[in-house]
Amino acid sequence: MRLNKLIVSTMLLGLVALMFGQVAAAAYPERSVTYMLCFDPGGESDITARLQQPYLEAVLGQKVVITYKVGGGGALGWSELTRTKPDGYTFAGDNLPHVILQPMQRKDAGYTTDQLKRVYCFESTPNALVVNVSSSIKTLDEFIAYAKKNPGMVTLGGSGSWSANHLGVIELEQAAGIKLTYIPFTGSGTATPALLGGHVTGLMTYTTMAAQQRDKFRILAVAGEKRSAAFPDVPTFRELGYDIVEGAYRGVSVPPGTPDSIVNTLADAFDKVNRNPEFQKKMTDLAFDLEYMGPAEYEAFVKDRTVYYKELLKDMDITQ
Repeated sequence: MRLNKLIVSTMLLGLVALMFGQVAAAAYPERSVTYMLCFDPGGESDITARLQQPYLEAVLGQKVVITYKVGGGGALGWSELTRTKPDGYTFAGDNLPHVILQPMQRKDAGYTTDQLKRVYCFESTPNALVVNVSSSIKTLDEFIAYAKKNPGMVTLGGSGSWSANHLGVIELEQAAGIKLTYIPFTGSGTATPALLGGHVTGLMTYTTMAAQQRDKFRILAVAGEKRSAAFPDVPTFRELGYDIVEGAYRGVSVPPGTPDSIVNTLADAFDKVNRNPEFQKKMTDLAFDLEYMGPAEYEAFVKDRTVYYKELLKDMDITQ
């Protein structure tokens, strides 16, 4: 009899614990959440997060606090994310190819690609090669001719090391047979003043930044599969004879060990924001291309891109 009572009590306790766990999971988030950005204010990650913020707050029912952890081309923030409590109250913007190339290139990037648990990929932006509107360089052919006459002297700024911008410079060097000098900045927003101030020859930036600076930048070519809707008169590299298609993909990740239920709640929130017509218009007006990858699809995409970049860079010694 006592044994039976003990069994029943144990079962009841287990049922209560299960119900409590379900209620706790269902209640997430119960307080404000932190959206950590790994690049400077003013760049694409920051612009996107600021636009997402009010819509995320409406969906989640909690305040979204945006913070910055800048350094190492994003690596400082992603490294910190891997050491953050996996409770869903801190997530970070992540960028491809940065989170793939940095661990490949550095002996210790502070994190590994697979440590970041993918939540959602919401946008992409193709690279754009730009010069100051006052530059004497008017076309891609003129840029390449100038670089050939001045090997290593042509400087191109961009966002971060081993990023989409950095990779775009490498691909241009290989495709055109030229030698360029890449200057990494802590974000595309901070690279812009360097060009406007005459400190670099040009930028390998994104179509989004070019859209912000229409009156100050001259776009020579876009590294997209097709012409950008924001710049229909600007040719792609492929149209000009150079097989270069490169750009950045942006999404959010959480610390390793974060429960799938929380990941799915956040993914659903970002998906609802991405499908909001008002938000969509704001993004497309700024030349962002919207993506809709949930956790599984985003993770599969990261693995596919990892294979691609390993093949692309197999003949280069990129490790430090």
